[in-house]
Amino acid sequence: MFESLDWLVNVITSIKWYDVIDILIVAVIIYYLLKFLIGTRGWQILIGIFFILSLWLLAKILQLRTVEWIFDNLWTIGIFLLIVVFQPEIRRGLAKIGETGIFRGLFLSRKKVIDEVIRAATFMAERKIGALIVFERTIDLDNYTEGCVKLNADTSLELLISIFIPQTPLHDGAVIIRDQKIALARCFLPLTINPNIPKNIGTRHRAAIGITEETDAVALVVSEERGEISLAVDGKLYKGLDSLTLRNKLIDLLGIEKRDTVEVILGRFKKGKKGKKWKK
Repeated sequence: MFESLDWLVNVITSIKWYDVIDILIVAVIIYYLLKFLIGTRGWQILIGIFFILSLWLLAKILQLRTVEWIFDNLWTIGIFLLIVVFQPEIRRGLAKIGETGIFRGLFLSRKKVIDEVIRAATFMAERKIGALIVFERTIDLDNYTEGCVKLNADTSLELLISIFIPQTPLHDGAVIIRDQKIALARCFLPLTINPNIPKNIGTRHRAAIGITEETDAVALVVSEERGEISLAVDGKLYKGLDSLTLRNKLIDLLGIEKRDTVEVILGRFKKGKKGKKWKK
């Protein structure tokens, strides 16, 4: 037992900082590879390959010499077969990396989600269509998703508008955005019981404040009465936000890379830069 512990201690102490970096790089590559393949034809093929690998390992354990010999000879041409089978996915993946890069693409996808939400909110505000959009952050919102409709769809202007159009089945309640996707719709959130909130604050706004009092979520509200956009954070409501201010606040609150210097300069000269709390 002590020999095993000594061996484990020796292994741990022999790990260098570059070994950790090596492992992290391999883990990131595997993560993005699996993320890229899930939902495609290549994912089904990958499952088939893992099944064949399991059979090969089983043959080695049980010492099935004939089966083992067949698999050993198959692997010699396996690399070429993989290139042929995964040719469309490899081409698409290399093109995507070449266009944006993996990490830059992650930031761009987050910014794209924010831009789509803001465009949808602006569209609905101009037409006085009520909406409540909640961004999940570090605290999981599963405790508030009972009765919601699961979507797990890409966040887009068209889908958000379609959800909140009056008289549609999903227009009541909130939309929850999780991992850059519209995860849930028609969610009914807890209303705030803060007695200091003005009586003219509607149900959507009270739900937005309520969810941000109990979690670290960020809630965007479009008023159907006044046609204005508000943002609820930490139980506080910021009303009458323009699109530029709203974008900057969401970028900061959701931990996305800092906005460009040009946007900061424009924001300083933009009227109504800061939202007012409890504006009537």
